[in-house]
Amino acid sequence: MAKQCATRRFHALYDKVHRGDILRRAWENVKNNRGVAGVDGQTIRDVEKSGVDVFLSQLQAELQAGEYKPQSVKRVYIPKPDGRRRPLGIPAIRDRVVQAAMKIVVEPIFEADFQPCSFGFRPKRSAHDANEVIRRTANKGHNWVIDADIEDYFSTIDHEKLMTMVSRRISDRRVLKLIRQSLEAGVLEEGVVRTVSSGTPQGGVLSPVLANVYLNYLDKVWAAKFSRYGTLVRYADDLVVLCRNEADARRSLQCLKAVMERLGLRLHPIKTRIVDLRRGSEGFEFLGFHHRKVLSWRYHKHYLQRWPRAHAMAALREKIRDAVGPRSLLSRSLEDIIAKLNPILRGWGNYFAVGNSAKHFSAADSFVRERLCLFLSKKHRKSGRGWATRWRHIDFRAKGLHHLTGTVRRYTLRMPTDEEHRKAV
Repeated sequence: MAKQCATRRFHALYDKVHRGDILRRAWENVKNNRGVAGVDGQTIRDVEKSGVDVFLSQLQAELQAGEYKPQSVKRVYIPKPDGRRRPLGIPAIRDRVVQAAMKIVVEPIFEADFQPCSFGFRPKRSAHDANEVIRRTANKGHNWVIDADIEDYFSTIDHEKLMTMVSRRISDRRVLKLIRQSLEAGVLEEGVVRTVSSGTPQGGVLSPVLANVYLNYLDKVWAAKFSRYGTLVRYADDLVVLCRNEADARRSLQCLKAVMERLGLRLHPIKTRIVDLRRGSEGFEFLGFHHRKVLSWRYHKHYLQRWPRAHAMAALREKIRDAVGPRSLLSRSLEDIIAKLNPILRGWGNYFAVGNSAKHFSAADSFVRERLCLFLSKKHRKSGRGWATRWRHIDFRAKGLHHLTGTVRRYTLRMPTDEEHRKAV
């Protein structure tokens, strides 16, 4: 219905949010995400011990009576590759379930409005889809790229502007109140609760949908007014614009700044830049990959390729060291260490296997072998530099080690049809 009428506002939604089957489905989604406890200290296991049915019944009763009120959000910080820390807001389990229920109800409405250039946190769309669009567009002659970074995006979303955007599609006052409550729930940090007047917490179940609603304004304006200058590709708050020449790139950058100003956002003055892809002289990083044009020896032309960025390689090496290096693990068997390594290698490899990562996968395999040889040397008290040849007779793959080499694959971009997209949401 939302797809058929772009101006329709939905008013009878609240009863669906507290419906038993919706809350049950929301609980399963929260449980599968395996988050940690919020400010009340209640964990997924605590809910299961006390009874999921009782938990959901109490939550349903609060919602039906209009007595539900979210608790403050627990603030934690996640280290970033550049040394800074990313703030993460963790709602309580009960609040995550309510947000998940709201997401189930309202996401299909907003999905009908979202533009093709948006790929982040959307059904049947992925980071690989976004990267493939970038590759194809660049190989059609779009050699100038705006590598944009929105400064502190999730903390600077204007609540009033966001609620205005939400209310263009939703008129149910009780649902609007729930959304506003989730936005304005206080933040608990170092034992002190403070109120917030802007932003949506990263870590909230509903936050990705609301973040897409907010930047959908950019997507629509770009499609209507500025698409002649360049192709916009956005994944949540990460975005690039691919242009045919430098003049269009500079116009696009000015247009981006103007739209961001209207949204109350700001492009990072240092991290936002214009990249010249011609002849492979420059590259840019997007969604964990480094993108750069490479000369084809067969066709004597430059084509865009992508491989794991330096930070991604460093992060993998750090995880491998943590899994193999500690002396407390020397009592463990080689098979145990390999069993500990394999999920790390598979998870990392599954994401980066799409692209041109063969050399980087080979380097990662060499590093794994090096760390395993050092582990065996320490375990058997063999000192000296001969570790590389001392264990060369061991076939780690035969021992069950997952190898990254040979797993790189091509990616086929297949955007869903309108009917498939409707069913997905």
